Amino acid sequence: MPEYLSTKETAARLGISRQTLYAYVSRGMLQSLPSDIPRESRYLESEVEHLALKRRRGRKSKDVAKATLDWGFPVLESSISLIQDQHLYYRGLDAIALAQTMTLEDVSAHLWQMSKATAFKNNHPVESTGQVALSKLPPERFEQSILRDFTLISEDIGTAAWQRSPEQIAGGCGTLVRLLAACLLNSQPSAEPIHMQCAKKWNLDAEGADLIRMALVLCADHELNTSSFVARCVASTGASLRAAVIAGLAALTGTRHGGTTARGEALWEELGESQPIAKLHARLARGEDLPGFGHHVYPSGDPRAVALLSRVLPHHQKWQAFIDEGAKLVGARPSVDLALVALRRHLNLPVGAAFGLFALGRSAGWIAHAIEQRTMKDLIRPRAAYVGPTPIPS
Repeated sequence: MPEYLSTKETAARLGISRQTLYAYVSRGMLQSLPSDIPRESRYLESEVEHLALKRRRGRKSKDVAKATLDWGFPVLESSISLIQDQHLYYRGLDAIALAQTMTLEDVSAHLWQMSKATAFKNNHPVESTGQVALSKLPPERFEQSILRDFTLISEDIGTAAWQRSPEQIAGGCGTLVRLLAACLLNSQPSAEPIHMQCAKKWNLDAEGADLIRMALVLCADHELNTSSFVARCVASTGASLRAAVIAGLAALTGTRHGGTTARGEALWEELGESQPIAKLHARLARGEDLPGFGHHVYPSGDPRAVALLSRVLPHHQKWQAFIDEGAKLVGARPSVDLALVALRRHLNLPVGAAFGLFALGRSAGWIAHAIEQRTMKDLIRPRAAYVGPTPIPS
């Protein structure tokens, strides 16, 4: 029986916009068929795959390179996580299922292929005095403050650590995650479960602590995203685990990555409590986007966001209404970035905590990628597709 794709799935499979897809149909390059959904079309999957193959074969090297680096073909082998058929897996286990019961420490040990007892020893790293001054930065500079805090207070697990025993390396992994938690919470590093540290700092009840636990696990890894790729590049040079985590954290602060949480906060503030749906329409009429809606690798919706919002939105009918309307208007469900913002607001956490939880959870993945990359013993060194002036021989 033939398989069909929706308009959104077809555009994602080909790596093109909806407008380009419609142009392909008008030029006879692809046939669109009626769908059961009003004002929607469907496309035969075999035809879409045939066209995708022709596009890959017929493109210039620079176009192939761009597609590879921009939501394109796999560029590195990895056994850490997999995104497939709307599911996210951590080393073969469904991340959404793991998030129901596991802690960040549990999942970190799974990703690092170590025992939790080894990875998170009962150690207490020494805190630098630099944290106190940096913690006074204004909320709008939270991403920069946590990056600077971590860079200053982290003990240097240097390049030589890679030549130490597995137990010494493992202890360094847990230390780095605990140090990042201390930066987020402006507290002393602790051996207590990280979600419980957050709950105590933010005065949360058992339900709130469990939501933090779940969010951290859901953010632990996400295949070869930008920050993880950067962490791998740094690790491939022989730099320390600490350097790889700092690189990943720096990449995460960008507005197209973890910094989307700040844009989601701004959107939420703009909509307010009065007539949020009308404001959504007005925003789109001005040509502005809705940050936090849609994710390229999840055409049918981000399962991490679904898991978090299923526990948050039942408490907030107005939030449910504007999220449903936003999804209807742009044709895309919320990503985990917006779900983290909803979680922050639901639990009344400090501004910036959505980004902090994202970074804290993802640090487990950065470390996993750094360790895996070092085992490959290859320097990541892609070539550039030069498009500058033609060289003039001397």
